[in-house]
Amino acid sequence: MTSRLGALRVRHVKQSIVSIRNLLRGRSFEDARSDEVAWAAFERFLEILSEASRHIPDDWKTIYGSDIPWRKVGDLGNALRHTYHRADRAILWSTYTDDLTPLEAVIDAMLAAYDAPEA
Repeated sequence: MTSRLGALRVRHVKQSIVSIRNLLRGRSFEDARSDEVAWAAFERFLEILSEASRHIPDDWKTIYGSDIPWRKVGDLGNALRHTYHRADRAILWSTYTDDLTPLEAVIDAMLAAYDAPEA
């Protein structure tokens, strides 16, 4: 994979994180869980984040995100697509509250290192 394609996937992860934060800012778990459309959007952003993460070069993951459970990030989208009816909303919420910040820090480091402005 070229650096350009890798950077594109990293930008997709970043945009998904930003979208999730914008969507859920100021909401409680109960509020978000009871809003069917917002919850569906949240899950979709997680799917995009998950799929894009699968295409980030492995060496970037090793250099910048050795503490990130990349396999679990990649598997999240499959779980949402195939076992959507059993998705544990509390676990998904903890992804939002506990896991996005460390992931975003890694993604920001990757962007700083590899993302060139588009010509």
